[in-house]
This record gives sequence, structure tokens and C-alpha cells, in this order.
Amino acid sequence: MLVFHSPYWFLLLIPVTLILIWRLIFWKREARFPFPSFIPLKEMGVERSTIWGYIPWVLRIGAILLLILVIARPQSSSKEREIHTEGIDIVLVLDISSSMLAEDFKPQNRIAAAKEVAKEFIDGRTSDRIGLIVFSGESYTCCPLTLDYTMLKEFIDRIEVGAIEDGTAIGNALANALNRLRNSEAKSKIIILLTDGENNRGEIDPLTAAQAATPLGVKIYTVGVGGEGAAPYPFQTPFGVRYRNVPVKIDEELLRKIADITGGAYFRATDENKLREIYNRIDRMEKTKIEVKEYRTYSELYLPFALIAALLIISEIILSGTRLRRAP
Repeated sequence: MLVFHSPYWFLLLIPVTLILIWRLIFWKREARFPFPSFIPLKEMGVERSTIWGYIPWVLRIGAILLLILVIARPQSSSKEREIHTEGIDIVLVLDISSSMLAEDFKPQNRIAAAKEVAKEFIDGRTSDRIGLIVFSGESYTCCPLTLDYTMLKEFIDRIEVGAIEDGTAIGNALANALNRLRNSEAKSKIIILLTDGENNRGEIDPLTAAQAATPLGVKIYTVGVGGEGAAPYPFQTPFGVRYRNVPVKIDEELLRKIADITGGAYFRATDENKLREIYNRIDRMEKTKIEVKEYRTYSELYLPFALIAALLIISEIILSGTRLRRAP
């Protein structure tokens, strides 16, 4: 980027412009004397064309303008940034049991809403590693910790209910997530567990998994998803899909204890907007610290303009003293 160290020198352009205007008017009013022949003028070394007489003056004005530019000190400016981040490692743990097909998150079901809001949450991060674990009766890593958010969102799009044995193994899912964070050197490590049910499968007790998170410095945020009372659930029948209201059963006490043990928080999402608000709240609570230092470097650019100005002055002096000299 081009900048000027002393731009106030451009105020000199005002008198230069006034002189230019005055000179043009003066030229128009110059007296003209008739000559019967140009031969005496040629013998005196005066050319017939008056256009050439303007050249020294034009060179002088050009040199003055360039000298004003030189003393204003044109510089090229470049900006450099030094960014220091304290990244957060985040593992999203998503329940994909069959109950996530309940359609109390109109106009879509729970799993579709959970996937959409999770992707929005990922879009709000910049320098945090994020991983994805899904679970129902079993738990498996869908995507390890990564900064490739595009790939991560593609994995989320591929999630389907029924891909693994049905059930709700919360303890196993938390243990799997902790295993992903065990060797993490991030300043902050968190797990966001989203489920709509009660722990009924798996070999690991959820509270035991939560207690194991404490020495690792991992905070667990738990989110219970589901409306109040009952939710419409699709059933396949010989006559097609039929809906039946199924009671919403979320072990809120367990989820609250898991969060309390690790210093996290428990949230209840009864619709998609509430779920979005929860993720936004977690996003604000666990924000990456970014320190940005900016440096500017300047390079002087006046030398080429100074050389051109000197060349114009020398040319004006030479031409005025030789070919374009005025008649005595």
C-alpha cells in the first residue's frame, strides 16, 4: 500500500497551480510583433514553431511537481500479523439411538436438528480441534480431533440412526471421548454430550466416566433433548409409517451430576431454537483466546521520483541554453 510520510507538503500544489493558471493567461496576452520574413529570426537561432518554446517551462513544472512528491516521502507499507492462540479441544458426543427419530423438533426430528445445530457450532470455531463420537447401544469414533471442519461436517451429514445396535450407552460414549482427549495438550478440553434417553447399555457407569474426566482437566457439558410429556414417534406398519406418542424419558439427574462433577453445565433443549441457544451459550463460555499483534514495515520510494526530477531539470537547462534558447 502506498502512503506518504509528510502529506502536508502537497499544500505546495496550491501556489504551483495558481502560477500555472497565471502563466497560461499571461501567454495568451503576450504581445506579438509582425515580421515580414522569418529569415532574420532563423539567423538569430529562433525557431518558427512556438510549441517548442513551451518545452522548458513544462519540464520545469514537471520537476517541481516531482520534487513536491519527493519531499512528501512516498513509502510502501506492508502489514504483518503475529497470531497466538490457545486452542480448545472439543469432542461432540451425539446420541443416535432410535428415539432420536422422534419428531417433537418440528419441522424435523431430533437427530436432524442436532446435526444441523452441531454444524452451525462448528462454523463458529476457527482454531479449535473438534472430534465426533456417536453412540447408541455401542460407541465409536466417527471423526478424530481435527481442524478440517469441512470433512467433519461431511461426517455429520452421513450420520444415520440405526447404524449401530440400539440403546443408550452414555458411560461408554464418555469413556471413548476421554480416550480421545487423554493426550491432548490444549489449554482447555471439553465434551458436549447430547442425548434424549436414559443410560441402559454399556459396561462403564456414566458417573465413573465423569470422575475420570476430572484429573484429565476435561469439562463435560450435557444436553438433554426432547419435549415435555410425549413426542410423536414414527413406526413402520404394513400400512406404512404411523405415528404414536411415546413418553419422553431423559435422565436429567444423571446428566446434571455428570456436568457438576467435571465443572460443566447441564442444559435442556425442548425444541430446535432452544438447542441452538444452548450451543451458542457453550460457544461463549468456551471461547478460544486469540492474541493478535500487528507490525508495519515501510520502504522509501522517493529515489526514482528524485532522479526523474533531476533529469527534467538538467534537460530544461540544456534545452534553454542551446536549441530552445531565447533570442537576446
